[in-house]
Amino acid sequence: MARMSVLTRDEAQNRAQLLDVHRYTVELDLTTGDETFDSRTLIRFSARTDADTFVEIKPAELRSVTLDGQPLDAATLDGNRLPLKNLAAGEHELRVDASMRYSRTGEGMHRFTDPTDGETYVYTQLFLDDVQRVFAAFDQPDLKAVFELGVTAPQHWTVLANGVTEHTGGGVWRAAPTPLISTYLVAVAAGPWHSVRTEHRGLPFGIHCRRSLAPYLDADADELLDITRACFDRYHEKFEEPYPFDSYDQAFVPEFNAGAMENPGLVTFRDEFVYRSAVTDTERQTRAMVVAHEMAHMWFGDLVTLTWWDDIWLNESFAEYMGYQTLTEATRFTDTWTDFGVTRKPWGYDADQRPSTHPVAPENVQDTASALLNFDGISYAKGASALRQLVAWLGEKDFLAGINTHFRRHRFGNARLADFIDSLASATERDVHAWADAWLRTTGVDTLTASVDSRPGQWTLALDRTGERPHRVTVGVYDRDLHDGRSLLLRERYETDVPQDTAPEPHTGTRPALVVPNDLDLTYAKIRLDDTSLETVLRGLSGIPDTLTRAVVWNTLRDMVRDGELAPADHLATAAAHLPEETDLALVQGVLAFASVHIAGRYLTPDQRPAALATLTELCRDLIRRTEDGDHPGLRLIAVRHRIDTAAHPDAIAAWLAEGIVPGGPELDPELRWRVLARLAVLGATDEAAIAAELERDPSATGQEGAARCRAALPDEDAKARAWDAMFGSDDRADLSNYLFTATAQGFWQPEQADLVRPYVSRYFKDAVAVAARRGPAIAEAAGRWAFPAHAVDAETLKLGEKCLRKADPIPALRRKLVDQLDDLGRALRVQQA
Repeated sequence: MARMSVLTRDEAQNRAQLLDVHRYTVELDLTTGDETFDSRTLIRFSARTDADTFVEIKPAELRSVTLDGQPLDAATLDGNRLPLKNLAAGEHELRVDASMRYSRTGEGMHRFTDPTDGETYVYTQLFLDDVQRVFAAFDQPDLKAVFELGVTAPQHWTVLANGVTEHTGGGVWRAAPTPLISTYLVAVAAGPWHSVRTEHRGLPFGIHCRRSLAPYLDADADELLDITRACFDRYHEKFEEPYPFDSYDQAFVPEFNAGAMENPGLVTFRDEFVYRSAVTDTERQTRAMVVAHEMAHMWFGDLVTLTWWDDIWLNESFAEYMGYQTLTEATRFTDTWTDFGVTRKPWGYDADQRPSTHPVAPENVQDTASALLNFDGISYAKGASALRQLVAWLGEKDFLAGINTHFRRHRFGNARLADFIDSLASATERDVHAWADAWLRTTGVDTLTASVDSRPGQWTLALDRTGERPHRVTVGVYDRDLHDGRSLLLRERYETDVPQDTAPEPHTGTRPALVVPNDLDLTYAKIRLDDTSLETVLRGLSGIPDTLTRAVVWNTLRDMVRDGELAPADHLATAAAHLPEETDLALVQGVLAFASVHIAGRYLTPDQRPAALATLTELCRDLIRRTEDGDHPGLRLIAVRHRIDTAAHPDAIAAWLAEGIVPGGPELDPELRWRVLARLAVLGATDEAAIAAELERDPSATGQEGAARCRAALPDEDAKARAWDAMFGSDDRADLSNYLFTATAQGFWQPEQADLVRPYVSRYFKDAVAVAARRGPAIAEAAGRWAFPAHAVDAETLKLGEKCLRKADPIPALRRKLVDQLDDLGRALRVQQA
């Protein structure tokens, strides 16, 4: 793939000063073949002065272009830019007729054929700058316009779009014109969808999926629609501005790269959220949070949109915060912040300690390629944490008042950080500008370290801060339960500011057994406990009564392992001691994932890995034994999954697969069957014939991915060679889709097969650079995330990676992933050597 020009911030500012874009009329014909579709676009716009500019398009073939009825030379197309020379001030009409390529990487117009029934589906994913893969556009967020779409599709298809669609006959569908929206938010999803439709508050609501997933969507339709309605109503209680679009559809689409996309009126989700197999209640909560997150974007991002990509936090941080908070307020999922604390927040902490860290609201996003790199744990998790701290400091009433002022001032327009802070400032006397400078323009994680001074009849807590941000924290004070030595009792909670203006006041009473700074997890900082409190949690963590407090403590232990302050084996021992008593599913899943992936897989040496797997296996057995009464199916499912993943010997899990059930349950559904088979492949206890038989049993898209994962995991030189060629070969016709690439990569590297795959470690840094350059950012991201040899924690891998960064010129998406992976690898190496 040739490198296309990226749009710079200066170019976008100049074009925004020159142009007003009024309306796009777009006609798409999806009946022209399997490789391309036709795209005809009419853009009505005006120029404020005489000038030159350009419009973006990435065609397979550019057939014709006319400006105000006069033909332009299509041969002047330079990469993705079509120059518009000698543009006169005044009104203009640009017509572009092109043939466009379907995508198999989830970018632009993605095309997918369902292996279950042979039906084909297409959908758009135009974020961040991929509208030009579908139709010609002035592709930047602050040139909003009205979009009017027509789509010609096969007769048995349904077409969904941002507005209500109508079939006018002959396979032609018309979508209602949109209000003013940005180019990256235009959406089309077409195919023989299975749909469940209803109305709420006079608006049409719909949920949609592939026909082969219909029974699974129907089973969850009431839950999904109830959550949608509850969040919709709660947002209308919070926001004065009503929902700004004419309908609300949610389409679960195949091979989707993100979790979801906030297209106005047509939110697209990865269709793994349509559950074919058993899931935990925490996984249902996660799906519900994504529903709430994307709905929040209808206001934060769609109604009011960033002016340029340096303010992406105005979209993502707000949607992340509102998604968790609104779900807690409006649905049965009332403990969402625990899940945020143990899964999302570490994502932010990790990202913020790498060389690639950036402020929540960076000032140096020079172009679209740089912007794409900032959709990370900082823009989501850290930004949401900062907003949670802002609400704790400001008060929710003033916070919501500022938000509503912001919507009122900028509805259907664009805004910057300064605009938002001005709106907040109008609702409070507090210095929100100083808060924004401290929290949104800085990088890194502060550390709050507790020390307790104890004297007869009183004790004093001092909190030392490493960092520069102000923090409002809740301190939790706990005593041992004299009647139950395993439990801790909350003595009190109190709020304090860090730094304090005066010396800390002493507290009356005996020295507590445990003092937890940031007890309700309202700020974003690493926590270090005093020595007595640390000893208490290592011995009695499961006795802490509140799940959110336990999440704070588990994160503290996680951070200490990563920083070389707690031995990985001690963390593992703490997990083995306390997880069997844990009741919160998010905590069990989060701690087990860290223990198996990071501690057993990276932070312990290869010689120490077998003992770690044995500890994890026994821990999972304890959880399975504890759940034999059937009262905790989610906890049992988590334990079974991790028992499979950490199996060092094949006999037990092979018997489960042969019987189709775990003794005492659950039955092995497709997800568990593929999970067992993948682990058996790693252990050399299955073969191609068994994989083929399982694929015949489950020929779905998920089955195809499972088979690719298993085949890549086989401990066989030929199997590894085939998997490597499938990922990194240069034949465009044999390119894997984004999902099959990821599945193959997930199977390829296995710590148990380090000797077998060692020759591929050095090959990776050459081949990943080549495939990223050829196939673009989505595959670059997958190659950097999933195909990286993360198991190879040694100085040679680090040296090879650093040389690649210096000399091989990887595209920005891959470069960012490599920088992060190598930093994580260096950290793992330091932990091993500590």
